[in-house]
Amino acid sequence: MKNKLLIIGASGHGKVVADIALKMNKWQNVHFLDDDKSIKSSMGLEVIGTSDDVFTHIDDYEIFVGIGNNTTRQRVHEMIETFGASIPVLIHPSAVIGNQVDVGTGTVVMAGVVVNCCTKIGKGCIINTGSTIDHDNNIEDFVHISPGAHLAGTVNVGQGSWLGIGSVVSNNVNITSGCQVGAGSVVVTNITESGIYVGVPTKKIE
Repeated sequence: MKNKLLIIGASGHGKVVADIALKMNKWQNVHFLDDDKSIKSSMGLEVIGTSDDVFTHIDDYEIFVGIGNNTTRQRVHEMIETFGASIPVLIHPSAVIGNQVDVGTGTVVMAGVVVNCCTKIGKGCIINTGSTIDHDNNIEDFVHISPGAHLAGTVNVGQGSWLGIGSVVSNNVNITSGCQVGAGSVVVTNITESGIYVGVPTKKIE
């Protein structure tokens, strides 16, 4: 493992990523890249360039994409992956991770999260503050599970989907890729078409 970490994105999500990285106490140096050249530091950590500079640091740093938008995070993650970047997994020390849980590279698991046994979480995911994922779930790549969202057992969430803050997914439910589930919504049946879903129970609105 390299002893330096470079985070792409120094704004809101990137700050939380940096905070988790510091609490993990695995890296001697943590720095940012950000395309806003007016940002010189964040979280007391230096911004050492823009995202275009990432390739000059690949040999020396582990690199993590701290961008909240699923589509942008996927694009940047896949780009640095192609060029052989070492991409870590970040897990807050307070998170509870069960046995036989597989977490993909570039995924961040935030404070207060509980992931129960036999769950697979793909690469580049955000498992946000206080969310819970029960047993035998499959969370595909580049998914965002928002703060306080709760997934029951044997749930599948397709690639690039976003579950809003406080949303709930009942057991044995499949959510296809490219879905957005609104804040506080409750999913009780399979979602087979990508789109925006809100309500209790959820209905497609777009």
